[in-house]
Amino acid sequence: MPSKKRPRKGSLQFWPRKRANKILPSANWKAIDSDKIKNLKGFIGYKAGMASASVQDSTPDSRSKGKRIVVPVTIIECPHMKIMGVRFYKDGVVAKDVLAENLDKELKRKIKVPKKKVGDIDSVKQEDYDDVSVICYSIVKKTGLKKKPDVAEFGLKGSLDEKINFIKENLSKEISVLDIFEKGQLVDFRAVTKGKGFQGTVKRFGVGLKSHKSEKGRRRPGSLGPWHPARVTFRVPMAGQTGFHTRVVYNNLVLDLGNDLEKYKSKLTNIKNYGNVKNDYIVVKGSVQGPAKRQVLITAPLRETKKKLKQSMEVIELR
Repeated sequence: MPSKKRPRKGSLQFWPRKRANKILPSANWKAIDSDKIKNLKGFIGYKAGMASASVQDSTPDSRSKGKRIVVPVTIIECPHMKIMGVRFYKDGVVAKDVLAENLDKELKRKIKVPKKKVGDIDSVKQEDYDDVSVICYSIVKKTGLKKKPDVAEFGLKGSLDEKINFIKENLSKEISVLDIFEKGQLVDFRAVTKGKGFQGTVKRFGVGLKSHKSEKGRRRPGSLGPWHPARVTFRVPMAGQTGFHTRVVYNNLVLDLGNDLEKYKSKLTNIKNYGNVKNDYIVVKGSVQGPAKRQVLITAPLRETKKKLKQSMEVIELR
C-alpha cells in the first residue's frame, strides 16, 4: 500500500508564530463598516464559557427549517464601558488627544492620569482634524474578575458632526453593549488564542508520524531541507511557540443578548473557571478563541456573508 503524502499543515499567512504583543488586539476601524452599526464600531467583552442552546431554526432554504435543533454557543460577558479620551486625526496621523474628566481611579493602574484637565473638545478647531475616534475602557470591576480596566481605541460611524455629537452625549456616561449590537446581527471577534507553550512539529503543524522503525525520532520532520540552498528555510516545520496568537473569527451570529440574568440563570451561574455573569451578556453561535476570562474585542463584521446573514434562530433554552 503506498504511503500517504500531503503538504504539511500550518498557514504561512500567520508568520512568525510567536506570542502576541498584547492581549487585547487592535482593529482597522476604517475598513470596518456595516449598515447595522449605530455609532460605536466595537465593544470589549470577556469570555465566560460555552453551552448548548436549543433553538428554533427559521433560516430560509434550511433542511431544519421550522424544527428545534441544538447548537453550540459561547457566552460573552460585557460590562459597561466609558469614554476615556478623544483622538483627533489629520491626514491619517494623530493630531491631538483630549482626556475626559472624572476618570475612574482604577485607570491609574493602567495609565498615568494627569491631575490637571488636558484640553477640551470644543477647543480643537474643525480645520485641524478630518477624523475622530474614541479611547474607551471597560468597567471590569463589575465582573469581579479584576480591577485593572482594559483600554482600546474604537472607531465611530457617521459624518464628522455625528461623531462629535455622539462623543459629547456619552462623554461621562456608561455605554452598554445593548446600545451597540442587536439580536440576529453578525459580529467579529478579535482575541488571543489559548497558549500551549513550546510544542513539537506534530502538534504545531500536523506533521505525520514516521515509521516506528525510523531513526532519530518519530515526531519530527523527515528532512530539514535540501543541500542547496544550504540553510534551513523558514518554511520548514519546526518546534516552537504554539498558541497565544492574535486571531480573528469572522461572522458570528448573535443569538441573544441582554441583562436579564434570571432568563438563563442555570447557565449564567457557576461557570467553570469563570464564576457568575453579573452584567450584560451576548450569546453567539459557535466557539470563540481563548480560554475563560480572556478579554475579546467584539467588532462589527468586516465582511458579511450572504449565507450567514440569512440565518435566523430563536433561542428556546440554554442547556
